[in-house]
Amino acid sequence: ARHKCGNQKSCPEDHFAFKIISGAANVVGPSICFDDVILMSSVKNNIGRGLNIAVVNGTNGKLLKTGAFDMYSG
Repeated sequence: ARHKCGNQKSCPEDHFAFKIISGAANVVGPSICFDDVILMSSVKNNIGRGLNIAVVNGTNGKLLKTGAFDMYSG
């Protein structure tokens, strides 16, 4: 059986599934999956160097905003 965001098991009915994958230097970019929707990834071209953040409405699961904080350049 396939579970949301490729997780090993399903979440309870009243919970959202998510998976956050860290990048590997500048070879593999990070990705954020929420409720089986990829919010941020290299393919979507919406990630940056540093901390990548996705703000999601906790009631309905809708994406509100994405952004990146470049911790290297200050």
